[in-house]
Amino acid sequence: MPYDSSLDEQKFSKFFDTASGRIIVSIYSYNNGANKLQLSRELKNAEGNFTFTKLGRLSKEEVEGILPIIQDALKNM
Repeated sequence: MPYDSSLDEQKFSKFFDTASGRIIVSIYSYNNGANKLQLSRELKNAEGNFTFTKLGRLSKEEVEGILPIIQDALKNM
């Protein structure tokens, strides 16, 4: 069964701003299935628009910034 974006429901989303962009903490449920946490990173390009990039490694500041958001998301799962 191929992925169908119309079946993917976002239940929670908050972000943490960094100097170069933001880290997004979200909860999604696909086809009314189990809620799952998703972490993603967006960087600002030269025009100031956000573009998706690989999350990769997190700095201590980033972890400390998203930890309260993850705990908030956990309450919504």
